[in-house]
Amino acid sequence: MIYTSIIAVFVLLAFCSKTASGQVIASDTVEISLNDKDIKDPKKATLLSAILPGAGQVYNNKAWKVPIIYGGFATNIFFIHFNNTRYQALKEGLLLFDQNETNNFPNLNRDGLVRQVNYWRRNRDLNYFLFVGIYALNIIDAQVDAHLSGFDVSEDLSFRFEPSFETLTAGGNIFGLSMKITF
Repeated sequence: MIYTSIIAVFVLLAFCSKTASGQVIASDTVEISLNDKDIKDPKKATLLSAILPGAGQVYNNKAWKVPIIYGGFATNIFFIHFNNTRYQALKEGLLLFDQNETNNFPNLNRDGLVRQVNYWRRNRDLNYFLFVGIYALNIIDAQVDAHLSGFDVSEDLSFRFEPSFETLTAGGNIFGLSMKITF
């Protein structure tokens, strides 16, 4: 029994790629080091995005996000203008209806006009909140991206097998094989 355990330990050591000094021997080892210039300051990214939307993304070297941000702003501004135009026209139609004059909406009675005025005003107001949300997401994205700039995203995920030896409190020994994952 002891001889098989000793043989198992030697076989496991033969298949392991560790040396006595604890260094991993590999011919295709890639070492990634981050310079101080690669790590971005989250406060600076937040401040830049708050002053000029998209500037924090440029600071974080993610300039491809800037057209998305400004596209969101432009789309939102278009819908604010569209909803406001409809709201103003229907509000004017309601005022003309109340004065017993002809309006641009002859198929709508007073209740219909009131419902339409409220509908378009609510849509316009929701788009104002959406505008603030896009602005806030711009700032949050720049800050989070700067925080994660020092995070190692290399594709060098590796694992190795190592022998395992444990002594039990009851007096026995356990030999085994453990898998070490490096990421």
